[in-house]
Amino acid sequence: MENCIRIEDHAIWFKHLPSRETLERLSALEPEAEVTVEIDGITGKWQRMKRGVDGRPTDGIRPVGEMKAIWNDWFRSRKGDKVTLRVLTTVDDYLTAQMPLFSEWASPEDDEAFRDL
Repeated sequence: MENCIRIEDHAIWFKHLPSRETLERLSALEPEAEVTVEIDGITGKWQRMKRGVDGRPTDGIRPVGEMKAIWNDWFRSRKGDKVTLRVLTTVDDYLTAQMPLFSEWASPEDDEAFRDL
């Protein structure tokens, strides 16, 4: 089954996500954390929304950078269309997740020794 959403807003709200796996993955993000998402074959950066003024999480992601211009154009020209959505894991995401495993390598001495590599 394809993971499809409709273009309905300037953001993607978690309540509109059809896949439990996608919902869980995006819900686990900290506020303002970035994630790489492929939508209709276009890969771009999205950001988990900030917490509300009352401190509760805002359940959505918004496009950032170049993806913001693309998504806003789609919102104007393709509102209501279904598009495929895939949350991607990039090399940077993977390495960030692994950093706690290699904390012994994060020392000023190592930075100095390996800075030119």
